[in-house]
Amino acid sequence: MFRRINGTVLIIAALVATLGALAFPVWSYGDRSGTGEADLEASSVATRWGPLSATDRDFIVKVRLAGLWELPAGQQAVERAPSEAIKAAGDHLVVGHADLDRRVRSVAAQLGLELPNRPSEQQQGWLDELTAAQGTTYQRKFANLLRNSHGKVFSLIAQVRHTTRNSLVRQLASDANQTVLDHITMLESTGLVDFDALAAEAANQATASPTGPPPPSGPLPADPVPATPSGEQSFTSRPKPSDLPH
Repeated sequence: MFRRINGTVLIIAALVATLGALAFPVWSYGDRSGTGEADLEASSVATRWGPLSATDRDFIVKVRLAGLWELPAGQQAVERAPSEAIKAAGDHLVVGHADLDRRVRSVAAQLGLELPNRPSEQQQGWLDELTAAQGTTYQRKFANLLRNSHGKVFSLIAQVRHTTRNSLVRQLASDANQTVLDHITMLESTGLVDFDALAAEAANQATASPTGPPPPSGPLPADPVPATPSGEQSFTSRPKPSDLPH
């Protein structure tokens, strides 16, 4: 009799375990709370141009903040004009941010977002640094403070342009991408950007080690490696039909 009871208990336990295993996938896929996707939906609001996420809103505010200190910094560079390269970079900052600021204010108005009207405390500190600096110190601070700032917002632009579901934000990201890349190029053309410092700062903030091929084991070649194998002509170096013998 006890054997029958034990056998019955085992059968019931097995059935319960089986039902639990079958029910677990349904529960786990039905309850998505606490996941990244759930957080995205919870932080997003519906608009006629598509969902507006927290990252989208942060991006819009940061575009506005960038203009609030980079445009005055550009105006200062044009006025002080310690060199033609600095003056040209400053002029690009003024023109680019004046246009981008009009765009971001228009987008914010359509989406019902409030924008700051003053730069952040850190940004105001950078402006104060530039105002107090003189000579070559000013030029180096101008090139490196602004290049570093543009580089950081550049990565945010790429993220937003890739992931936003809002068409207004997507267009703003495209516009900002062109403007920021132009400013980065102009600042680098001054010849004063400290790329070692930029790389070191990025490395200190990295959370994972980069992967890639190992460094070369021998000395680098003195001359550039040809793009095409020896004895072959590249497409661009082939003679034109008019140059061939008739």
